[in-house]
Amino acid sequence: MPFSPVLLKGRLTLVCLVCALLSNPIAVQAGSCPAPGQWLQPEGAGLAANDLFAELAERDVVLLGEQHDNMDHHRWQLHTLAGLHGRRPNMVIALEMLPREAQPALDAWVAGELSEQAFIDESRWNTAWGFDPALYLPILHFARLHRVPLKAVNVTPELRGRLVEEGWEAVPEAERFGITAPAEPPAAYRERLAEVYAQHPSRGDEAGLERFINAQLVWDRAMAYGLAEAVEGAEMVVGLIGQGHLQFEHGVPHQLTALGIENQATLLPWAVGGEACGPPPDGLARAVFTLDESRHEASPPMQLGVYTTPHESGVEIHAILEGSVAEQAGLEAGDIILQAAGESLARPSDLTGLIRQQRPGTLLPLFIRRDGDEREVLARFPPRST
Repeated sequence: MPFSPVLLKGRLTLVCLVCALLSNPIAVQAGSCPAPGQWLQPEGAGLAANDLFAELAERDVVLLGEQHDNMDHHRWQLHTLAGLHGRRPNMVIALEMLPREAQPALDAWVAGELSEQAFIDESRWNTAWGFDPALYLPILHFARLHRVPLKAVNVTPELRGRLVEEGWEAVPEAERFGITAPAEPPAAYRERLAEVYAQHPSRGDEAGLERFINAQLVWDRAMAYGLAEAVEGAEMVVGLIGQGHLQFEHGVPHQLTALGIENQATLLPWAVGGEACGPPPDGLARAVFTLDESRHEASPPMQLGVYTTPHESGVEIHAILEGSVAEQAGLEAGDIILQAAGESLARPSDLTGLIRQQRPGTLLPLFIRRDGDEREVLARFPPRST
């Protein structure tokens, strides 16, 4: 995930930051670039599509990575889904994008009972995920057209926070959807997470690092558990998941293996052209598909630049990043944001979802409380540089 538009302190900070940094494409330099439109094995050997898909058809789970705001990644996912569906029509598509509470909306969508807008509203897409639904609608329509079940495999930030802060045994099994505690991660994964943590502007001690790692493991385990559940009764489960959770089979693939799902494969998009050159590193995935991204750089989403914590009236600003939109708007630590864009805020993720929708060069009205006084503040997001 190349985000977070709002930097959040506490529960969501841990999850969003690690996704942002781990999902960035891995730069590999070489003397020549692979051509776009190829399937490659690690180290760069070519793969014939027919041979690869024949192999994939025998897998229980196929994981398709993505950079969430890159439309070409979603086009590649759709084309790959179509190829897999032709061989295994009794499939399930599992989505990182929505928590389990959104399952009724997904079921109603596939059944043809909801319009696009009704689905977005009932699934609470813009607060649960926030990335433009237009990026995903072609895939959602594919599932609806072919009556392919869609399964929500994520959990809410609140549940992730409880599992990290209170521990697995303290959260009743029914309230965690039966999800079991994660397996110990590979040492290399812990090292990658420690590198990410070191870049965190509010990094702390060893206890903070462990909490940081545990937050990522909750997310990985929740998705792996949902995938394992979906395997029952399906010829194949295809998971659409941020590539940071999949690279080198450290995150979700590792947890899937621990759950007994070993017949799996990870596929990733691979940028070629411009500064992105060279073959994928050994062990990155079963295969990658090369995309010419030199002309399709993903635009980073807008960021308000605040650390927030939940508050009974909305969300409370804990700290402001220097030079941020929030600082320029005159926001201060201790401010309570009651509303954004006219919508009341119940939790930090509500604010996150609204910020993700913000466009360059626009204003976001915020209604805040400071020292007992309520006022409106306009956050001005800078225009995108060309």
